[in-house]
Amino acid sequence: MDRRANYYESGPLDRAAEVRADMEKLIERISQGSARIVPIWKSQNLVEAQEDETTEPSPVLLQGDHPIIAEAETLIFLGIHEDVAHFAVDLSHHEAPPLADEGIFKDLRAFGQLIPHADGSVLAYARGLTFWHQRHRFCGVCGSPTESIQAGHVRRCTNPDCGSQHFPRTDPAVIMLVHDGEDRIIMGRQAAWPPGMHSVLAGFVEPGESLEDAVAREIFEEVGVRVTSIHYNSSQPWPFPASIMLGFSAKATTFEIKVDELEIEEARWYRREELLNSPEDQTFRLPRRDSIARRLIDDWLGADAEKVRAQQPNMPFPKVKTY
Repeated sequence: MDRRANYYESGPLDRAAEVRADMEKLIERISQGSARIVPIWKSQNLVEAQEDETTEPSPVLLQGDHPIIAEAETLIFLGIHEDVAHFAVDLSHHEAPPLADEGIFKDLRAFGQLIPHADGSVLAYARGLTFWHQRHRFCGVCGSPTESIQAGHVRRCTNPDCGSQHFPRTDPAVIMLVHDGEDRIIMGRQAAWPPGMHSVLAGFVEPGESLEDAVAREIFEEVGVRVTSIHYNSSQPWPFPASIMLGFSAKATTFEIKVDELEIEEARWYRREELLNSPEDQTFRLPRRDSIARRLIDDWLGADAEKVRAQQPNMPFPKVKTY
């Protein structure tokens, strides 16, 4: 089917899982220079230094024979695009940012919505896997050190009496637009967010819980509203640090809001007209354009969302992906 892709998903790489076991052949591609390297430093991606704030950022990928590859903590095979192998390397052992002659390291969230969708998906993929490696240096079963195998897609316990294998994980989180069936949706904010930032509700899925149950539970816990007609919208990888966001809409059957102040700072019903006239400043602003939260709101606004999008003309929507 054809649909609009969310940011950071549906990248150009063939993950080519069938070749991960032959690391020698993959390394041969690197030694020949016929590879591209995505450098990561402390969960940040490398981009060209910008002359000023109006210059669009441009991701930097290194040639496979770049000398810094020899000192990388972890080498991870990402996949193949147009017969070119792509790898991620973790350079977080450097105290100061390396590769100063190549560019600067920045958090992907600071520029992800300004770069081509394909680039953003590759950078997010690399960021997510390197973060997982950083957090799984030791076996969760026996506590022994682990080693990277399967081209960086498995970590194995080095204790021969244990030998447990650990696989990359991503935490499922539901994010949902709650509407009244007519002209209102619920939006709230957390105290830690930037001034004015508001968004829809979200929370992690708990063990033994369906996605629909998680939607209903999180909504009731955060704002005390009961819902029905829970419908799936779309999903988005969100490696900040390690989540998959599962987007839903839900129709309220009760309307009084009781905010759980341990979860969120404030929440209330907002009318369509209020969102269409969002000032996008420190008094009120919609979710960031690269988030599925914004996708849910724009889908609810429908054709009227163009009025809001026009306020941010330099942030294009991702391309359509065919499945």
